[in-house]
Amino acid sequence: MESYRKPVKSDCEALLSRFQQTQSVRFEVFSNIWKEMKFVHIFRQSHNKRAFCRLVLDVAYCYFMPPFSFQIRVGGLYLLYSFYHCQTTSPPEQIRVALKDWEDVRNFEKESLDAQHLDVAYILQQLMTCKAFLFTAMPTLLHYSRKRTEEKPELCDEFMERPCRPQELINTQLSEEMSNIHELYKNTKASISSQMSTAAAASVSLIRGGIVLELCSAVMEFYNWQQNRVSFPHLITFNPY
Repeated sequence: MESYRKPVKSDCEALLSRFQQTQSVRFEVFSNIWKEMKFVHIFRQSHNKRAFCRLVLDVAYCYFMPPFSFQIRVGGLYLLYSFYHCQTTSPPEQIRVALKDWEDVRNFEKESLDAQHLDVAYILQQLMTCKAFLFTAMPTLLHYSRKRTEEKPELCDEFMERPCRPQELINTQLSEEMSNIHELYKNTKASISSQMSTAAAASVSLIRGGIVLELCSAVMEFYNWQQNRVSFPHLITFNPY
């Protein structure tokens, strides 16, 4: 059954790639792509249907988890929802959710609601309502005395969440606050230095003078490099030194 994993993964990534190009998280958009690619026929194979359904859900599940971008995770959720309701097994094969992943699921739901992506929250709630999730210790089924041969799956770089922590940390509000603190430091230093000898005053320097501008400049440089890397991934290299 593992021989089906790569073809299923390839098909899922083809669908998610098309979904990503729409720059949308609407279920209607996903559904149109699903229908165009005739994904419903994926369960037409007749050999060991339950094992195949388990494999398909397992493949889709990985796109619902970090470190993929929010849109790809939405696509992963829609894949799980569609696969779950289109499978031909009875009773339906449930979606295995490792307990360690549940916090990520709840955070994803909160992020969706905060951004008013109500169809995303609705689809997730529908899966919960119909008890589609099976909470387990491990995301995949383990077998006793079976040698584990599968390789670590390769992650699609185009689906990954781009790091944005520097931009989040060094924002306008923080820059203004740092500038105010820096100005207060300079005034305090000037007041103290006026009462000290020239040599002693010169030694009172605990921070760099242009630290705020340097930080903002570094963040902007990183952002520009990041944008260029996305636009020209094969042409741009980054040398931090």
